[in-house]
Amino acid sequence: MRKHTFAVCAYGDSPYLEACVRSLKRQSLPTKIILCTSTPSRYIRAVAEVYSLPLFVREGPSNIRDDWNFAYEKAGNGLVTIAHQDDCYHRDYARTVQECWKNYPDTTVFSTDCVIIKGNTIQKQGLIHLVKCLLRLPLRLRRLADRTFVKRAALCFGNPVICPSCTYDKDALGTPLFDSPYSFALDWDTMWQLAARPGRFICEERPLLRYRIHDGATTKACIENRSRAADETAMYGKIWPKPVVRLLMFFYKGAYAAYGGEQKKSGA
Repeated sequence: MRKHTFAVCAYGDSPYLEACVRSLKRQSLPTKIILCTSTPSRYIRAVAEVYSLPLFVREGPSNIRDDWNFAYEKAGNGLVTIAHQDDCYHRDYARTVQECWKNYPDTTVFSTDCVIIKGNTIQKQGLIHLVKCLLRLPLRLRRLADRTFVKRAALCFGNPVICPSCTYDKDALGTPLFDSPYSFALDWDTMWQLAARPGRFICEERPLLRYRIHDGATTKACIENRSRAADETAMYGKIWPKPVVRLLMFFYKGAYAAYGGEQKKSGA
């Protein structure tokens, strides 16, 4: 069995942090958990103490890339899940991770589907969810999912891979994991880069994550200050010629409204 660590990125005093930690503590297969932050507070320290979690504090200004890389580094070797403080994980998430690497030892990235929570209510899965499932179809070809063209086929029209659902093989990928100039499209750019490297992408289409959207999320700020559109236009520009980029962005911006402008990034 591979060593597996949940590295929880805590930012500010999130009212959802304890729920995230409890979901990790309830895993059907016990797994190491650490707490990482660049915004230390009495609240975060109290959560670490109550749940007996190692707490690592990063010096310097908060930003998503550096916070995620810090959590990834502090997790040690083996398999690493960068858990976002707003989300909750199914009790069988860690067990499914181990089953994945048992069946496909060359996996570098494992991910799952999710259910969306707004407030305390599970949202109905709509058109955007269907589109993401369709985009992930190439990754269901597990025997071929070690080929660059198959991995990138799932990423060329957008990023359907749910970042907090991902587990990475740190022994294979090394550090730093996130090496991208983008703030919003950081995970998309990272997946695009990793797809060119050896290793298999495995997507478990069971929803093993409860993904929370809310007004305080970083992604909403990215939409409002237009960094999301700028990042995604740049990403499409890496893949497609300019006329196709304009067409794709016309349709892609509709996703902002579909989510009510309230997707999120956690950990910075």
